[in-house]
Amino acid sequence: MSTVLSAVAWPYANGPRHIGHVAGFGVPSDVFSRYMRMAGNDVLMVSGTDEHGTPILVAADAEGVTARELADRNNRVIVQDLVALGLSYDLFTRTTTVNHYQVVQEMFRTVRDNGYMIEQTTHGAISPSTGRTLPDRYIEGTCPICGAAGARGDQCDTCGNQLDPTDLIDPVSRINGETPEFVETVHYFLDLPALAAELGRWLDEREATGLWRPNVIRFSQNILKDIRPRAMTRDIDWGIPVPGWEDQPTKRLYVWFDAVVGYLSASIEWARRLGDPDRWRQWWNDPEALTYYFMGKDNIVFHSQIWPAELIGHNGKGDKGGEPGVYGELNLPTEVVSSEFLTMEGKKFSSSKGVVIYVRDVLERYQPDALRYFISAAGPENQDADFTWSEFVARTNNELVAGWGNLVNRTAAMIAKNIGEIPAAGELEDVDRALLEKIEGGFASVGRLIGSHHQRAAINEAMRLVGEANAYVSRTEPFRLKSPEQRERLETVLHVLAQAVTDLNTMLAPFLPFSANEVEKALGGTRVIAPMPRLEDVEDLDGGPGYPIITGDYSDVPAWEHRAVQVGAPVAKPVPIFTKLDPSVIGEELGRLGIDG
Repeated sequence: MSTVLSAVAWPYANGPRHIGHVAGFGVPSDVFSRYMRMAGNDVLMVSGTDEHGTPILVAADAEGVTARELADRNNRVIVQDLVALGLSYDLFTRTTTVNHYQVVQEMFRTVRDNGYMIEQTTHGAISPSTGRTLPDRYIEGTCPICGAAGARGDQCDTCGNQLDPTDLIDPVSRINGETPEFVETVHYFLDLPALAAELGRWLDEREATGLWRPNVIRFSQNILKDIRPRAMTRDIDWGIPVPGWEDQPTKRLYVWFDAVVGYLSASIEWARRLGDPDRWRQWWNDPEALTYYFMGKDNIVFHSQIWPAELIGHNGKGDKGGEPGVYGELNLPTEVVSSEFLTMEGKKFSSSKGVVIYVRDVLERYQPDALRYFISAAGPENQDADFTWSEFVARTNNELVAGWGNLVNRTAAMIAKNIGEIPAAGELEDVDRALLEKIEGGFASVGRLIGSHHQRAAINEAMRLVGEANAYVSRTEPFRLKSPEQRERLETVLHVLAQAVTDLNTMLAPFLPFSANEVEKALGGTRVIAPMPRLEDVEDLDGGPGYPIITGDYSDVPAWEHRAVQVGAPVAKPVPIFTKLDPSVIGEELGRLGIDG
């Protein structure tokens, strides 16, 4: 058994999340975590809403509310949506808790005291019309290195180089298009050059494992070539105060510094809520523990360079040495699991342009497992992918309904009609043994693929085995076995089918948790196959305002292995588990988007 941390990217609380977001961080991390629990590992899956930074202030100003009011509202919406999608967080919290503030400040102090936070005078971008600091990502211009338009003030996505806003040619504010004004200001910078040697050694070590996706490791190593100190504080009044600068209320820690520390603070909060305040150390201090970080590709730099560098600085492993702080020596990521981008009907998601499908809207109209299936089977795992309503309908109807749903429904229907309970098997024939052996072999092949983050291949393999089971029905024709002398053969075939469905359901449970529980019931089972998350309103552990969390008890899950079907379990006439979609929904949904069908 391994100890596994699933560290899931923190959705930003400036608005509800769309399906492109959950395709990158949500469903892949949940499939992996559910599988790893079933495989016998001790899994801790944590995340929360990221609630600081200028974009929250900009959105709050536009609505005439405070930043906290906006964050509170969007935090609850996001929590509700992620629960509705079945994401099995041990703790989903937020960055405005007192616990998070304390952990972030302690991390900062340790990295600073080890010599890796240095004060530098720099130029900050100010909006001439509002006087408010503009975040690096809200300034765009031409990249001075590769000449690409649309480079941001922190990074050029075309060439991958880190930038400062002052580097850009013809910079403008993305908020209102005005030319920013640059003024002198003092900030703390993370001394990345002093951490580069150890960071490079760690990346080379990661490359040698052969586990990281090639695009992630190559990108991470390339940005080491132009490494420079990076500002970790901002001129802003919404965020976590900077230790030592308490007399400067308009200085705050950079939102991205506090967001990545959230993986640690959420783990600590989880342990505190459990009543075992040091339990988190099992995932963070044990060098044998495995840690996987899930996000979209636009966040790679923060998880493969900035956060590891901060951890190295905290651990005192950079060029300047130092000692770990009160949290001890913290584990660096085992793997950064980055997905590519999901587009929609051939266009990039854009809430401002109306090119968006919010998670809530999909789940109000369609089954959550239908969305989870699409993301798993056709999502942006290792290349950009496009969500279209026509493909969503086709995959739901042709694969979920006609493939898996049909197998479950006709198996349960034939058992209910002919016997009323799971029958015992008589003597097996070659065709029976062949099917059972193929499906039992799926535990190794499907499990290996999920464990190595090849989820598209994994669900395709599971669905291939569904096809084998459907073909078995066609070959054995149990509906023709009606005479008394064929009774034993009928019962044997139906037993084999019940066993096949049971094992396939175990394999598909990480992908399709809602239907997994329904399939179990359809065959007379009584246990929960896929425990579901729950929303709880809790008090802040340290006296701050209360808030909703996602949590759950996922300890009682079936093992990732063949499980003998329960002979004698009563089976009633089934109802369809998956909803077939009328093709007319394609035109309806395109109409909502203003696209001609």
